Amino acid sequence: MLPSIPQSAFFRRAYQGYVLLFFIYLATPLLVVALFAFNDSLFPSLPWRGWTLDWFLGRDAPVVGLLHDPDLLRSIGISLWVALFTTFFSLVLATGNAFLFERQDFPGKGLLYILMLTPLVIPGVILGVSILMLGSSVANGVENWSGYGIEWLRPGLVLVVIGQFAFISTIGTLIIAARLRKFDTSLEEAAMNLGASRLQAVATVTLPFLRPALVGAGVVSFLMSFENFNTTLMLVGSDAPLTIAMFDRLREGSTPVLNAVSLLLMLGSGLLALFSVMVQRQR
Repeated sequence: MLPSIPQSAFFRRAYQGYVLLFFIYLATPLLVVALFAFNDSLFPSLPWRGWTLDWFLGRDAPVVGLLHDPDLLRSIGISLWVALFTTFFSLVLATGNAFLFERQDFPGKGLLYILMLTPLVIPGVILGVSILMLGSSVANGVENWSGYGIEWLRPGLVLVVIGQFAFISTIGTLIIAARLRKFDTSLEEAAMNLGASRLQAVATVTLPFLRPALVGAGVVSFLMSFENFNTTLMLVGSDAPLTIAMFDRLREGSTPVLNAVSLLLMLGSGLLALFSVMVQRQR
């Protein structure tokens, strides 16, 4: 709704009601999941049997809380490991891509840019299957030819990082390139006129300017990696990240401990988003 265009009182009230209903629609499932994390029941559903913290702190079966569930804690650690590596590699490549597409002109630039965007329009399952088939084919070919097995090209955490990196780096590129496009290159030239090399000028002038975009891209990359399911499902081995572990638990029959995990994930995501917003405002 454009504030400059006169609107009737009925239209404004209807629009405000629509926005309110939309946010209620988004928040209600999250609130229900969070609420049943405190339900004193073996099932995450009605009836409500009272408040409890056992699904966070419980020690004895069948009520084993999140903090005493070694399988879930291990899967959280695996997801953190994968997300950190994916975020690091994505930021490195995304920063290089941003400088390439914003600062350089070369034949085939448009085609290369389109190819970079391709992973965003490919379904995650297809992307995962494609990477799995490529990795397995290369590993089998090398093993048949030389007798040496390249195990990291087979299903496992390394392949999960590669699969997530394939599309998350593209999102990071778009975020960083949008910020770099606003940079005044005369600031770099001034630094070089004062004796700095090109690399020193970029490190001391350009990268600090890009810091909000780097933080934002890092937060987005971390969250997308941590919660990714489709691509991860196709590439995972015996070490299951959190999304796969939760999926396996749901197939067996869930308990409110998964609600407890979901609540902590919501809080963690909210804190990371708040941190990103604070960095953006500082700049």
